[in-house]
Amino acid sequence: MYTLYIANKNYSSWSMRPWVLMSELGIPFEERLVPFGQGGNWESFRAFSPNGKVPCLHDGDTVVWDSLAITEYLAERHPGVWPADAAARAWARCAAAEMHSGFGALRQHASMNCGVRVRLHHLDEAFRTELARLGELWSEGLQRFGGPYLAGAAFTAVDAFYVPVAYRIQTYGLPVSPFAAEFAQHLRDLSSARRWYADALRETWRDCAHEDEAHLAGEWLEDLRKS
Repeated sequence: MYTLYIANKNYSSWSMRPWVLMSELGIPFEERLVPFGQGGNWESFRAFSPNGKVPCLHDGDTVVWDSLAITEYLAERHPGVWPADAAARAWARCAAAEMHSGFGALRQHASMNCGVRVRLHHLDEAFRTELARLGELWSEGLQRFGGPYLAGAAFTAVDAFYVPVAYRIQTYGLPVSPFAAEFAQHLRDLSSARRWYADALRETWRDCAHEDEAHLAGEWLEDLRKS
């Protein structure tokens, strides 16, 4: 069985991608959660991950790090990770890669923190541009391939890559179009996403760096996490 190493569910958007993907597709795995540590995670994460980061997948003696690499590794072994249709598959890979390497302003100004609600101080031009691009991308996929998922009738990896964004929209009340807000809710309604979110609210770990990012972003309105 696969072993998937992740970090705090409240904060770790990168961990969430393969966790949701494998859970939603029914790919069995053992979860090993190693919390973020104060002052850095290099030594503790290096015990299981060559680059000292999460997520990291172990399959016997094979170690696969980075969420996109994990996705491709699973795609070689399990049906349904990417769409069967070639055009949809090409689009889905591009959209997942864009999320993987882009959206820097979104990451900077709206870091993952599932259990709080924050009113942002401001949205700069770069942030607004990325939110517009997000809506454009989602609209393209849903209209081109017919929905209800980004690349067609079935959930695939491209949807998993955008589930953390759906939670950022909720946390910060991001000003996205009604169409995008509706799709974000659709992603949050996935059974795997609901389980992840419930686990995140139950966590009692707090990481100062992640907490500070959310405090700097805006005014905290609510903290729904277990104290």
